[in-house]
Amino acid sequence: MQNEQNNYSASNIQVLEGLEAVRKRPAMYIGDISEKGLHHLVNETVDNSIDEAMAGYCTHIEVTINEDNSITVEDNGRGIPVDEHEKLHKSALEVVMTVLHAGGKFDKGSYKVSGGLHGVGVSCVNALSTHMLSQVYRDGKIYQQEYERGIPLYPVKVVGDTDKRGTRQQFWPDGTIFTTTEYKYDIIARRMRELAFLNAGITITLTDLRPDEDGNVRKPEVFHAKEGLKEFVRYVDRHRTSIIGEPICLKTEKDGVPIEIALLYNSDYSENIHSYVNNINTIEGGTHLTGFRIALARTLKKYADEDDSLRKQIEKAKIEVAQDDFREGLTAIISVKVAEPQFEGQTKTKLGNSEVNGAVQKAVGEAMTNYLEEHPKEAKMICEKVILAAIARVAARKARESVQRKNVMSGGGLPGKLADCSNKDPKQCEIFLVEGDSAGGSAKQGRDRYTQAILPLRGKILNVEKVQWHRVFEAESVMNIIQSIGVRFGVDGEDDRQANIEKLRYDKIIIMTDADVDGSHIDTLIMTLFYRFMPKVIEDGHLYIATPPLYKCTYKKNSEYCYTEQQRQAFIDKYVAGDENAAALHTQRYKGLGEMNPEQLWETTMDPSSRLLKQVTIENAAEADEIFSMLMGDDVEPRREFIEKHATYANIDA
Repeated sequence: MQNEQNNYSASNIQVLEGLEAVRKRPAMYIGDISEKGLHHLVNETVDNSIDEAMAGYCTHIEVTINEDNSITVEDNGRGIPVDEHEKLHKSALEVVMTVLHAGGKFDKGSYKVSGGLHGVGVSCVNALSTHMLSQVYRDGKIYQQEYERGIPLYPVKVVGDTDKRGTRQQFWPDGTIFTTTEYKYDIIARRMRELAFLNAGITITLTDLRPDEDGNVRKPEVFHAKEGLKEFVRYVDRHRTSIIGEPICLKTEKDGVPIEIALLYNSDYSENIHSYVNNINTIEGGTHLTGFRIALARTLKKYADEDDSLRKQIEKAKIEVAQDDFREGLTAIISVKVAEPQFEGQTKTKLGNSEVNGAVQKAVGEAMTNYLEEHPKEAKMICEKVILAAIARVAARKARESVQRKNVMSGGGLPGKLADCSNKDPKQCEIFLVEGDSAGGSAKQGRDRYTQAILPLRGKILNVEKVQWHRVFEAESVMNIIQSIGVRFGVDGEDDRQANIEKLRYDKIIIMTDADVDGSHIDTLIMTLFYRFMPKVIEDGHLYIATPPLYKCTYKKNSEYCYTEQQRQAFIDKYVAGDENAAALHTQRYKGLGEMNPEQLWETTMDPSSRLLKQVTIENAAEADEIFSMLMGDDVEPRREFIEKHATYANIDA
């Protein structure tokens, strides 16, 4: 280990290209310049420390949100090399910090695998920061260099002695680049928790030094998972009831690919698989996920075919068990390490390396065969759940075919409640899913009939989290949504459970509900439907939530719609507070959409030129999965705590 550390020097740092374009086109390098891109700076910096951890040199990473909203990341790894780079004749630290795609991860002798999706590294963080301070603890010395917008202020210099080793980075994001420079603790915490799960044994400490309104500072949070993915799958599934007790785990290497997997079967009906490559969340899956599914289905099917009682159940039900049936109630975390990953897909998060498929198949096949032989009771419970899923799949197909036949006979196939738009170009059209017939009526009158369609929803739709697959197709409210938007299931020999959105009839699907707790619940029910049954709608950016105003504030000749309590208070401060002769503050609270006439609904909530829409995205699939299962599950207490913490409308329901 010591020799390898000594061999990590400037000669290991390879230069691929310059840094000049980052500030001109930042979105090309970090995705966007909004909140997502801002937090990507933290991830890029932490990724360097994680690379040291994966290489076996780092055990502790400290991430700090400072009072001035700068970020500090410090690790106890080897420290970035500081000796002279042989080609550029400057310190390797300066090369790493100022040249795009320069780093040890491009030299296979330094890192076998490395994290980070685009590999733009800490130099990109430097370019997009007004100021950055780098310190390296190495060879008993503290080396330092500072930068402004990526430009060094002085050559690397020694500023002191130390018995520590590692790297410390502090940066101040550039407010002229980003639309916001305020870091969200919860977003950073989610990623740090995820990294701790994915890298068993590493300790990540997150500290927020910013005081709250009362002057209190949050306690540091420590993320550490001794058992890695075993703890991860328990965490994701903690609001569900497991049917096998302990997770099934494997950690091995096949064909040079390190593979780690943990899975559970629960009493619910959805499949929740989260896959990672070099700590990157591959939300579009890829060859590692394909290999896992093939091996799991093959192994369980073989076991069921060879067990007399299970085989008789299948024969009695007169069904053929399909690969889909092995997914019901399955929660799994898949993590592989690939030396040179090839990413593809729309968001570049789909693994394309063909060799990984076979490696994962071998690993899962061996591990599952051993587990099933050693745990006959659990094996039988899993297979019986699979058989029930197959029966439900057949019932779902019959239910769907029945609905389709009715549509053909009645003509058109669109729900009678749908008020469609006249434009037939999906890219120009949008549909509002509106809570209640009353609000639906106002929306129909106030809309732009050329591009906006309205589908009124009566009451709360089915909680799809708690029902079998085929029950969804029996629920009128759900089927009205599915038929209206043009999503199809199981057509042309496709996977029964994969929604086909090729014929999606609207570019925007907008959930529009009352600004109260019931409305928020309906939002969640509808989002759960899309997340579990039509995730591609969310992944491709088609799902939105409308933002109706909470208040209409009027004072003398001044009148404004206010969407938050802060806006209402700002209105008071601007027009009322300074008026000594003020007789009244008139505030109209909108408890429901039905309280607004068509014109008000249009100008506040539906007019594309002035409305506020929240786009539903899945930044962290495992976190989203855990939140949905908690919100829609049977456990009341965590749901209450979540709602109390995140409630926006509590003040108008008193």
